[in-house]
Amino acid sequence: MTLRQQAILNAIIEQYAEVASPVGSTLLAKLFKVSSATIRAEMSELEKQGYIYQPHTSAGRVPTDKGYRNYVNNISEKLVNDETSELRSQKALSQRVHNAGAPERMIRNAVDTLVELTHNLGIATIGNQLYMSGLSNLFGQPEFMTGLQVQQVASLLDNLEPWLREAAPNQALNVYIGEENPIGRAAGCSLVISRFSSPFSDRTYIGTLGPTRQSYREVMILVNRAGRELEEVLYGK
Repeated sequence: MTLRQQAILNAIIEQYAEVASPVGSTLLAKLFKVSSATIRAEMSELEKQGYIYQPHTSAGRVPTDKGYRNYVNNISEKLVNDETSELRSQKALSQRVHNAGAPERMIRNAVDTLVELTHNLGIATIGNQLYMSGLSNLFGQPEFMTGLQVQQVASLLDNLEPWLREAAPNQALNVYIGEENPIGRAAGCSLVISRFSSPFSDRTYIGTLGPTRQSYREVMILVNRAGRELEEVLYGK
């Protein structure tokens, strides 16, 4: 992939997250200050490589799971150590955690804050239970307007806590995109979770579940921050 193709892919992903409709060549041509024909040629190459697809004739392009994975991999290293991005959001998260009191309340407050800031479903493991908040956010997304999709998401949620307990993802920040999800592969969801130590377990998890079309940069920063903030407050690290 060339540098320009990478930039175009990034732009398609970010624009699609914002507008929830296929991204066309005219918009990208203005953004990159080149002709629409040049953009169409680059999009054709990206489509051949499996990073984007055209949902129907004459439509713009939409990212594939492979495209999202490329995007996430490219931003991961920069984000997990980013102390300057989304400062206002991080401050709100920190305040809600610090003012909570008991550990369980801290975790619940952190989840509720993630829901408000990301507009995704927020989740956390507390002991052997899965705390969830923001179901209306998740099922209010245009991707989940059909009964079949709702069933797929519900199945994923039913099996999420036991899967986390058994699989025990070991990275501080874990991102499972679409069909990468070991459960609910057809749900069209992305799971972003952070592992941290708490009085409940050395492997407590907090994160969000949303459509594959989401603002990964913001979500990853906030979920990573939530895990770090909770561990720091709970153990004074």
